[in-house]
Amino acid sequence: MSQHYKIYLDACCLNRPFDDQTQYRIYLESQAVMTILTQCQSATWKLINSSALVAELNQTTNLERLQNVNKILAIAQIKVISSTFIEERAAELQRLGFSSYDAAHIASAERSYADVFLTTDDRLIKKAKQNYQLINVKIKNPIQWLTEIIQTEESNDENPK
Repeated sequence: MSQHYKIYLDACCLNRPFDDQTQYRIYLESQAVMTILTQCQSATWKLINSSALVAELNQTTNLERLQNVNKILAIAQIKVISSTFIEERAAELQRLGFSSYDAAHIASAERSYADVFLTTDDRLIKKAKQNYQLINVKIKNPIQWLTEIIQTEESNDENPK
């Protein structure tokens, strides 16, 4: 995986590896998230953390899960601090129908110039598709995004410049 990506994982992505793995979709999404995190840990890709993520994750009542997610976030190389820009952008996104946390995450991802915002939330992805021309970051499911990246890199390998 040669490209360098800046990746924003929302709270549901960060929690996915700690969800019930007996459900096939959850298992596959967990594997995709873990693969992405491995690339971030090796510093090939950059994980983005944000004030919005910290605030949402601090709502977690399961302390063991929170500790595990915080260990993941410790590898983040970029930290987006809340600002007037992010608050104003989040308010615009909320007017489009995004929840306050989702809006803050999208604004943070945009502010950090993330290459992709990953989520396992189907409603968020659907709303992002409906408003794609107003959102300045790609919003995808981790399985879908990782598959696209692998296919792109393989086709680049087959067609050397």
